Amino acid sequence: MKDVAAHAGVALGTVSNVLNHPEMVTERTRKRVLDAIAELGFVRNESARQLRGGTSRTLAYVVLDTRNPFFTDVAAGAQQVADEAGRALFLCDGGEDAVRQANYLDLLEQQRVEGILITPVEADDPRITAVVARGTPVVVVDRGAGPDRCSVSVDDVLGGDLAVSHLLDAGHRRIAFIGGPRAIGQVADRVTGAERALVRADAEPLTLLETARLDVAEGRRAGERLAGLPAARRPSAAFCANDMLALGLLQQAVRLGLRVPEDLAIVGYDDIEFAAAAAVPLTSVSQPRQLLGRTAAELLLAEARDPDGHEHERRVFEPELVVRESTRIRPLGGVA
Repeated sequence: MKDVAAHAGVALGTVSNVLNHPEMVTERTRKRVLDAIAELGFVRNESARQLRGGTSRTLAYVVLDTRNPFFTDVAAGAQQVADEAGRALFLCDGGEDAVRQANYLDLLEQQRVEGILITPVEADDPRITAVVARGTPVVVVDRGAGPDRCSVSVDDVLGGDLAVSHLLDAGHRRIAFIGGPRAIGQVADRVTGAERALVRADAEPLTLLETARLDVAEGRRAGERLAGLPAARRPSAAFCANDMLALGLLQQAVRLGLRVPEDLAIVGYDDIEFAAAAAVPLTSVSQPRQLLGRTAAELLLAEARDPDGHEHERRVFEPELVVRESTRIRPLGGVA
């Protein structure tokens, strides 16, 4: 900065104002400084500025699993808000791993990020509570949260109810739920909603096929397990905790010669782009993905700008069922 000031023939404070408060500098002087910056190839030391001021212009989003397009869509919504506010947004892949997620939280605190968005493996993770207590704003995305932080989520109990009610209306009475681990709050809520729909219809209990992860490979494995059940108790329909599992299940069903939806109807969750583009387009429970990201980032910035006056909010959106070919409605009198 001293070199820039000397080259432009201005005071050091003028260079600082051009970089941080350009509205305080005349257009002519600002141009001289910017020309000097360009000629010298000056790049400001943002880390040093942050250390002096104790603040950052960086937000972070700790994603549950970046392989799931749902979360990249949520991140795109958050990125829009960050761009509009002149902030950078770092994405961290938690990989559905609580230890990895905790390590990221430690690193982001050390980097003095302005705020953190997180889709946690466990909603009550004590590391998140500790970060909040030390003064870093945190907004929980795709899950509810306690009174000490904001959250943006979708009513997953309602989503599970919508999915299974649709299958019941289509004539199915033996229905499987594919997803896991159950420790992930979204999975547990979707199971709760599914069971609520079955109890209301006085139908058979869910056949629960828990998975280790929420990805395509686990969906294929679940398809093998489903096909291996005795025919007398094999479900005629499956509700999957997300579309990645549903796509894997669909792949395995095709490999095994099962017809979808005639032999096995499938409902996914999230309504990612690939759901509509599948070989048999998937029925899915749709979430407002980019809206979730935008809303979460707006709440995070509001708290960062006014931590003392900020009031925590819990925004909950309603999901919608998008019906496609993977769950054709059976005619009255059809056999499930």
